Amino acid sequence: MREMVLASANKDKLKELKELINQGKIIAIGEIIPGWDIEETGLTLEANALLKARAAATATKRTAIADDTGLFVWALGDAPGVYTARYAGESCSYRDNTKKLLNALNGERNSNRRASFQTVIALVTARGEEHVFLGSVEGRITEGHSGREGFGYDPVFFSTELNKTFAECTIEEKNRVSHRARAMHKLNEFLRSRP
Repeated sequence: MREMVLASANKDKLKELKELINQGKIIAIGEIIPGWDIEETGLTLEANALLKARAAATATKRTAIADDTGLFVWALGDAPGVYTARYAGESCSYRDNTKKLLNALNGERNSNRRASFQTVIALVTARGEEHVFLGSVEGRITEGHSGREGFGYDPVFFSTELNKTFAECTIEEKNRVSHRARAMHKLNEFLRSRP
């Protein structure tokens, strides 16, 4: 089975990606290089995903994947965008981020609360071959937290396809329509086509 290194220390992300991969096995880079980290200095999701995957492939001499995900909110000029994970600061919690987002949207009506989640997954082989896969999903930001599942912005992201927040979904429901699931589907299809 094809083994790929995930260039992330985020345990929630690792768990979700392991559930979505069906053409290989994902291991966390921390299992190979404890404490590995890299600063995300890219100005786009694709730049950050490639930055992380390249560094992990170089450090481990293995095929690496990395994802970068952004939440783009219409009323905020597409913010937080590339800064989604650190919207409330470098060492912020998921709750800090969602609280700041809800405060920023205070008083905005439904149409202005439109949002899209986008994920870019980069794959970089040990030989330096690079591929990028994009997934996105449309929705809106709720006026408060709702649901107990998922992580990150899931309690405030209302999926128009599922008619509920990602935090109100089962894992199976979320994995049918989410931005990360759609990017991973493209990665799986690519891997399936490879010898």
